[in-house]
Amino acid sequence: MNDLINQPDAPRLIYGLRDTGYSFNTAAADIIDNSIAANATEVNVRIELAEDGRKFVYFGDNGDGMDSEMLFDAMRYGAPARANLASLGKFGLGLKTASSSVCLRFTVISRESEEADFAKLAWDLEHVEEQNQWEMLREEMTADDYELFEELCGDKGTLVVWSKCDRLLSKEYDDPGGAREQAAIRRLGERLIDHVALIYYRFLDEGDDRERHVSITVNGEQVRPWNPFYPEKADQVLSPEQQKLEIELEDGSVETAQIRAWILPNRRDLTKAEQKVANITNRGQGFYIHREGRVIQQGGWLGVFGAVEPHTSLLRVEFDFTHKLDEAFKVDVKKSKILFDPALEEALKTLLQPTYREAGNRYRRKEKAAAVERGVDHGSANKVIGNTPSTKKPDVQSADAGQKTATLNNNRGAGIKLRVPVDTHVNPDSIHVEAVETITSGDLWEPAMRSDAESGFVAGVRINKHHDFYLKIYQRAAASGYAVEGMDLLLWAFAVAEQNNTNDDLEPIFEDIRNEISTNLKKLLREVPLPDDEELTEAGDEEGD
Repeated sequence: MNDLINQPDAPRLIYGLRDTGYSFNTAAADIIDNSIAANATEVNVRIELAEDGRKFVYFGDNGDGMDSEMLFDAMRYGAPARANLASLGKFGLGLKTASSSVCLRFTVISRESEEADFAKLAWDLEHVEEQNQWEMLREEMTADDYELFEELCGDKGTLVVWSKCDRLLSKEYDDPGGAREQAAIRRLGERLIDHVALIYYRFLDEGDDRERHVSITVNGEQVRPWNPFYPEKADQVLSPEQQKLEIELEDGSVETAQIRAWILPNRRDLTKAEQKVANITNRGQGFYIHREGRVIQQGGWLGVFGAVEPHTSLLRVEFDFTHKLDEAFKVDVKKSKILFDPALEEALKTLLQPTYREAGNRYRRKEKAAAVERGVDHGSANKVIGNTPSTKKPDVQSADAGQKTATLNNNRGAGIKLRVPVDTHVNPDSIHVEAVETITSGDLWEPAMRSDAESGFVAGVRINKHHDFYLKIYQRAAASGYAVEGMDLLLWAFAVAEQNNTNDDLEPIFEDIRNEISTNLKKLLREVPLPDDEELTEAGDEEGD
């Protein structure tokens, strides 16, 4: 007897393997992988909640099926390698670890043809614990088994049944099988549909000839493909020469990965229906990693660039590789995560940097234009200034709109002539403070002489709608009347103080001060993103609360 053989403790290991990091969606996808690897053309998933709260998940396919010997091997933890190394399976653990992450008992029923006998085996974790050994269960087919197999598989294929589903939902319900738990199961199915629509979009799309077509249903609903790159509207921006990455393996051989970069249109250029298809979010940007045509990781920059930011939300990168690069990318057991080598990170950063920058520029240009169009209410500040006549203001004698000059009496003397914007026929509600698009100096604000149709000129302030302070700070503060009013009053006070204390000699100095403040503010706000509609809506909701 070999005294170096050290068998793992069956209960501890089989329970320990439940915690390998699967979510329900990734576990379900691992079972679907096996169906596709078995050449299935149809995969049907069903999630059921019994009246007493027991939960079941069924996966049926019309693939090649297995005889009893093949099923025995497939149920082994660390099953033999597949003959086709390019299949979606990898470690021989997926069926077992994925299933046990959700349930305490999983059963597999399979047959190779309508004439063949059924093969049926089950793992029950509680049975393994009781027996303290790696013992499966072989049970007779039941009437329910035959019926389910016919419904979900047809004449041949494989049926996987998850029962004793203690981890299907994240919480327990006081009324097992009741309305709230039923609603939770429905939501679980809806999220699985969304997940499958992305993960297998190439297989689901009959028009995509990169992979063979597979039909997948969840709870009877046909899953439609969701292509994250929205090729009908997005721009593919890498040249053919840039789309191939040669990667050297440890043995010196070279394999090729494929890469394509897509810049999606800004949501403001899309209809409501198109926005739903594009689904542009901060989390949606980054790499979509495909292994053998199946998405194994979606979103995020994997160390190539920094954290996700709104200004790069339009950029999605399609990255393809085959099983031959599994070791190079350190594919995990769940096939849901990879790691880039630091040298590859640097190469990808160099390749994608111009595209990354262009995506950000496209986003900023559109968002800046939209922000300029958004309304910020300056009425409150105008009312406060109008109702406070005691504030010290210059005495305006005359103003010439054509010459852009004004003559006034101020702290520097009488008859001071200044170069200043002159606005006539101003709306009385914005006579003191107004945000405009016509400031070309780049300054945040500028003093102005303003009059409406019925009264004389008064000292006022014009605020630059294109300055970053207005776009990024004013816009975020728009839902808070006091914040906007406070900033308006501050800029008005600056503008009037300038008009109260300037003359021909001091005028350039005040202009320089204004320009320096405006430039510094722009630099300070350089890394602050423009607010998006969702952020502004949330701010409005909070204000309403």
